Amino acid sequence: MHRNRKLYEYLVKNSWQMTEDWFSMVEDDDPNSVYSTKDPHVIQTLKEQNQDYFLHLHRLFNEEEGKFFSEFTKWSEELARDQKHLDTPVHYVVREFSRTQEVYLTYIKNFYKQNIETVDIDQLFLWCEKVRKIFNLSIYIYIDEAHKNTMKQIAAQKQVINELSAPVIFLQNKTALLPLIGDIDTARAKLVLENTLKQCANLEVEYLCIDLSGVIIIDTMVAHELFGLIRALKLLGISTILSGIRPEIAQTAIQLGIDFGEIKTTASLANALEQLNAYT
Repeated sequence: MHRNRKLYEYLVKNSWQMTEDWFSMVEDDDPNSVYSTKDPHVIQTLKEQNQDYFLHLHRLFNEEEGKFFSEFTKWSEELARDQKHLDTPVHYVVREFSRTQEVYLTYIKNFYKQNIETVDIDQLFLWCEKVRKIFNLSIYIYIDEAHKNTMKQIAAQKQVINELSAPVIFLQNKTALLPLIGDIDTARAKLVLENTLKQCANLEVEYLCIDLSGVIIIDTMVAHELFGLIRALKLLGISTILSGIRPEIAQTAIQLGIDFGEIKTTASLANALEQLNAYT
């Protein structure tokens, strides 16, 4: 049995000193780490969060284990979503978990020494094992939330990059240029279609050059989206020219049976712009 009322009361009594002991160990000069702050308000918040962690952890020695782990896990998930900690490099947060665990185990060992006549060594080992298990759980929960946060940021950045990578550049006389660069998968091709239609409508474009000189690979799905874009532009009354189709794309198109026969094409962007100027 790991529960022990006297140990629980001892930890609660010394709880704030445990937090002070932990903070005295913090040394961090990295400006990206929340632990490097000199702001008294932020420091107080960090101490309060640590103290709250301790108070929840103390309950291990006073509550039924299943109930404790259920409530502690839920609380830890909420704590792990704290944005200041999510913005701090993961290894710094894990380091502070380790320091906090060190402080916690020190106080448990001190309690053991003060009550050595009534507490045997096996009980101490059991307490230490339970505490390490909880800290491992806390670290796992934090890393999981940090990973989710990173994936959200990457997805948001990818969205911005995709939007910026398909800009319709207005030239003159209702003509515009859409330069496509890099790999284009089906998802990006659909995004290009949506953004291009909106931008062309807003700019009142009548002639659009889609330049593919920066695209190395194109497959049937992407070609399908590209053809769909050209057909949609035609419905809006916008004439389209494809320029800069690389030899590799042309060869792949033939192998895949992609037919560019009904679409106006030119070897280079310069030729496309000359034709557009002729139209206007």
